[in-house]
Order: sequence, then C-alpha cells, then structure tokens
Amino acid sequence: MFKTRVPDSPPSAFHQDAPSALGKDNLLSVFDSLVTPATIVGTLWVLAFQRDGELLPQYLMLAVIIFALTFPGKSRLTSSLSSLFFDVLFNWSWIAGLLVICAITTGYAHDFSRGVFEKWVWLAPTLEIAASLALRASAPYLVKLQGPRQRAIVVGMNAQGMVLAKRLDASPLHRIEFVGFVDSRNPERLPSNTKLKPIGKIDELALVVRNLDINIIYLSLPMASQPRILHILDELKDTTASIYFVPDMFVTDLIQGQAGNVCGMPVISVCETPFHAFNGVLKRASDIFFSLSILALIFPLMFVIALAVRLTSSGPIIFKQRRYGLDGQKILVYKFRSMTVTEDGGVVPQAKKNDARVTRLGAFLRRTSLDELPQFINVLQGRMSIVGPRPHAVAHNELYRKLIKGYMVRHKVKPGITGWAQVNGFRGETDTLEKMQGRIDYDLDYLRNWSLALDIQIILRTVKIVAKDSKAY
Repeated sequence: MFKTRVPDSPPSAFHQDAPSALGKDNLLSVFDSLVTPATIVGTLWVLAFQRDGELLPQYLMLAVIIFALTFPGKSRLTSSLSSLFFDVLFNWSWIAGLLVICAITTGYAHDFSRGVFEKWVWLAPTLEIAASLALRASAPYLVKLQGPRQRAIVVGMNAQGMVLAKRLDASPLHRIEFVGFVDSRNPERLPSNTKLKPIGKIDELALVVRNLDINIIYLSLPMASQPRILHILDELKDTTASIYFVPDMFVTDLIQGQAGNVCGMPVISVCETPFHAFNGVLKRASDIFFSLSILALIFPLMFVIALAVRLTSSGPIIFKQRRYGLDGQKILVYKFRSMTVTEDGGVVPQAKKNDARVTRLGAFLRRTSLDELPQFINVLQGRMSIVGPRPHAVAHNELYRKLIKGYMVRHKVKPGITGWAQVNGFRGETDTLEKMQGRIDYDLDYLRNWSLALDIQIILRTVKIVAKDSKAY
C-alpha cells in the first residue's frame, strides 16, 4: 500500500543553515571564528578608551572573560538572515545577562561605567551583525586569495561517498574541488541514480592521484575491507595526498553521534538523546520556567474555554488520550475536547477537513491550537516538553513504525506541544505517507541539532504560524 521514502539528505532548514566545511587551512574559517569575539571585545575597548582615554585593567580582564566565552564564534556564513539576527541577539542576551549577574553578585559593578555598558549592550550586537554581513559579501574573494582549490577524489562509489561528493559540490566556500570517484566495480553494479562514472579503478589509485594532481583522498570503503585498505594506504605512500576515512558506519544516520568510552573501550554513539547531563537539566529547567510563565498568563483564557466546552456540547471538558512518550512509554496527554467523540482505541481516524466529529467550538480551538493548552500541565508533570516531536495516538504509532524507517527514534526525547516539523509546514493532518515521512525527517533533525536557542526560535515561530495557519482541522 505504501512505499517508504528514504531521502538523500535531511530536508530541514538546519542543513540549509549549516556552515560549510571550510577546513582549518581556510583563511575564511579563521575570520569566521573571530567575528563574534572581535566585535564584542573591540566595541568594549573603543567605548572604554573613548571615556577614559586609556584601557583600565578592569576592561582588559573583562575582555579576557568575553573572549573565553565567545571564541571560536559560531559560523553564520550560510545561515538565513533571520537565523543570523536571531542567533546574534540570543547569544548576546545570555552573555550580557551573565556578566550583569556576575558583576552585581561579586560587587564589581561599580568598577565599570554605566554609560559604557549601556552603549555597549546595543552597539556590540549591531556591529556583530554588520561584520557578519560584510564577511559574507567578501567570502568569495577571501577564498580566491588563497590560490587554487585542492583537488579531491572519493574512493568508493557507495551511499556515503556519493553524499560526500554531493556536499563538496554544493559548498562554494571551501577550497576543495571534487574531481571524481575511483571504483573497481562493473558499471551494472554501480548506483543507477547518478550519471557520474568512475575516473579510474582502485588498483590504479596511486597512478590516478599522480596523473590528476590530486591533493585529497577520501576513502569511502566498507570497514570490513581492512586488508584492502591497508594495501591502498601502502600504495599511496608514494604520493603527497592527504588521506581521510569516510567510515561506512556513518551511513547509519547518526543521532547525537559522539565519541566516548565504556570500561576503557572507545565507542561512538549512533543514536542517543541530546539531553544528557547539563543539557537535560537545562531542558527541564526551561520547560518548567516557560510552562509556569505561560500558565500564569493563560489561566483566565483556559477557564473561559473550559466553560465554553461544557456549555456547547455534552461530554468531558478535558479529553485524555494515550500517546507514546519518552522511550516509547505510554502517557496520557490532555486536550480540551474538540469533538463529539473521545476515541482512544486500536483505530483512531485522523481529523480531516470538514470532519463531522469536530464541534463548531472545536473547529476554532483546533485551528488556533487552543485545544492544546492543557498540555502545559503535562509539561509540568514531566510527561512532555514545550518543544519536541508531536505525540501521535498509539494507533497511529503502531501503523507508522512499520512503514517508516527510524520512526521510533523520535521517542528518544519527550514529546512536545510544538516542534520543528510543525513550524516547517507539517502541522495538522498527515493524510499521506510522504507527509508523515516529512514530519519524521524534521523530528530527527531536531534531535541531531537541539539547542536552547532553537527551542526559543520554534516557540516564537509557532506563535506566528498559529495566527495564520489553516492546516489544523
């Protein structure tokens, strides 16, 4: 009935905004890492010198602290303008806030000029944004100043090798020119979804490197081919090319992949939650803070909605439905009842446009997402987060976990009231497998790239979208 779609690469805005792989030898990467610390520290020094005619010791010490907090700066060369503005303002807010708290609690606030700080607090982010935009404009020229690009080949025309080649071709700011693949397989055994053909065989690799002046070699071979890899490395000792491995294990699509060790043995996590240690505390603290703040603001509205639900149709005010939560454990999720039924069985049809089960009040509540407000109580209970993958009915989970590869990985974190998928066009009915696949792709992307700044960005975008969205029925 359905076919599972496996995308070549995640379709999310995360990857559209992700920085190019510039490389440590790229002059552009040096400037990119210095934009944030240089503009913040430079602005402070100019303002302090303008006021006192010299740089006093307290400003020099403050500069050291700021540099330690901000270096290396986050790359924003390929991010959207809205992401750039948001990221600069968010990062500056917590840095300035932290400095103010430390200055007051330690009693050193009187050592600094209030006038200097007031100018610095708005001038520093303004100049950082300007510097980031200027670096963007000059980026192509900085790349050209460093001379010819380095020529690279990929050994192994497999899935991860083709993804790497595609990314090299799509990244204009690095100094690497993709020349082609080297593979010894017959044409009928090569991937059929590309017109590219190998420029040589693996047995001729050293000759290809010398004849084509190759500077970089990416070995994208199965890890089981260890003897073959050792032979290749031995042959390449007669060249000056740099050699990198692209392990085939990374085609697994890592979720929070990072190196570690177990009982002294090195391991690499393939699929893990982003909420370990401090990140877990930060996520829970932000959930409690935001949910308490929001509940305090919306309590009168929730009372009015509860009264309206009671007066306009028969049935309970709060609809409780079983959903899958953290680690796939079943939880009860609260919503204002928006239908004439309270279905929670083995088969739960999704709400559709003009669904006869939806009440007149319920249609308004669902369109504006006001029916979701009781879920802030679920957040306080610890069952949900404000931001995370949206919880699906148990019946829907059991269906889609069989049809979509990696579907259950979204349960490595608590479900959310809103999520990255919802603010990227996957809010409301998922009446096709492709729509559900798209939602899952964004959910997994959220797990790979979580940050508190991203959570706040999603919350703000949700408020904007709910006001004009018509996809929820």
